[in-house]
Amino acid sequence: MTGPSEPTPSALVVDALRDALGDAVSTAPDVLDEVRGDKSGQRTDSRPVAVVDASSVEHVQAALRIAHEYRVPVVPRGTGTGLSGGAMAADGELVVRTTRMTRVLEIDERDQVAIVEPGILNGDLNRVLEPLGLRWAPDPASREISTVGGNIATNAGGLLCAKYGVTREAVLGLDVVLADGSLLRLGHRTIKGVTGLDLTALMIGSEGTLGIIVGATLRLTPLPTGVVATIGAYFSTVEQAAAASAAITAARLRPAAMELVDALALDAIVDYLRLPRLAEGSAYLLVQTDGDAAEAEASAALAIITALGGDAAMTTDPGEGERMLAVRRAMHPAMEALGTVLIEDVSVPRSRLPEMFAALHEIGARHGISIPTVAHAGDGNLHPNLVYTGDHGPEHIWLAAGEIFRAALALGGTLTGEHGVGTLKRRWLADELGEEQVQLQQRIKAAFDPHGLLNPGKAL
Repeated sequence: MTGPSEPTPSALVVDALRDALGDAVSTAPDVLDEVRGDKSGQRTDSRPVAVVDASSVEHVQAALRIAHEYRVPVVPRGTGTGLSGGAMAADGELVVRTTRMTRVLEIDERDQVAIVEPGILNGDLNRVLEPLGLRWAPDPASREISTVGGNIATNAGGLLCAKYGVTREAVLGLDVVLADGSLLRLGHRTIKGVTGLDLTALMIGSEGTLGIIVGATLRLTPLPTGVVATIGAYFSTVEQAAAASAAITAARLRPAAMELVDALALDAIVDYLRLPRLAEGSAYLLVQTDGDAAEAEASAALAIITALGGDAAMTTDPGEGERMLAVRRAMHPAMEALGTVLIEDVSVPRSRLPEMFAALHEIGARHGISIPTVAHAGDGNLHPNLVYTGDHGPEHIWLAAGEIFRAALALGGTLTGEHGVGTLKRRWLADELGEEQVQLQQRIKAAFDPHGLLNPGKAL
């Protein structure tokens, strides 16, 4: 028991951290308050012990060694743009933030590989790669504020997954610091590699529960040549738009991006961007093709869209195409302008998108709420938005969310396509995985983190 004149365990940890890391350690109230929440709209009820702003692998190792010695839980964090509550910190926890680790360590143009630190923003990385005719394909709509490390930790893919694959397919190797401060170098820089168990893939999407990513070897792709063709199409109902996107997939076309915005979401975006009002109930389908066959693929997609009732226009002008995409990228700030937003993230087989949108309408009507929704229609990933006020969602919001998850599972889908489980979806995890698999995953975590110090209460 701590005596009246003895320092508290938290004070001991902070002193040890400051001795090792100096000004990289902060206990300023505004800094601690910042890391209590993320873009999920949720916040914890208390402040963590401290924040370590690491600028090197050695900083991360030192912080974790000290946390391990004092048995202090650690919350890994990037820019905090996650949408599942996976990077929120509370009383007794230490935050290790990697946003100062932003270097591009190597670019190998011949092998199309880059080695980077985790804190570099997606947009910044691709601006470095663009003059070389290369890119890292994962493109979350939040590319200007989200980090590569955060992308990898949640396996967040965004707009280009249908053609270019999810984040896991664009990562060859990882450098990871474990809970005791030891450093693992996982994976390889070759395209093929099957030596031992694939621990790299295990780390991707593990949400900081197995280790902290401090470096990544990324698989790059050439920038597409030729024109980029973009179609913007309006439909009288979102089910019609979803049917058109499913028909494009069934026709074996492979757009680089295919994004669907329902009427409620489109109205909010129009208000946010101060665009001209649209016909009531309009849903928006955006299709973008690239590569040498871009115009032919776009023409085929355009024919499907118009045959199914879409009012569509196509452009090959890059600026106009980017302006069309800007409508989709404005979704999250448009929702934030309405209140606190629970942005959900279910995926269903692409052919069942119309059924999922119908289920969302039914759930919203049953609970008396609107559920503005966008979808990466090219891969079946939907983002229903539930808007409310306050830091914690009212009970009817969580009841509606639970029904959304069960509807997705009933259609052969999944609870999360790219946001992760975090804190928001833990109660539904066994509904998809089953208790046996949940227990197996918990045993795997214990092998990496026997004291349960890394991101406790998240994901598993």
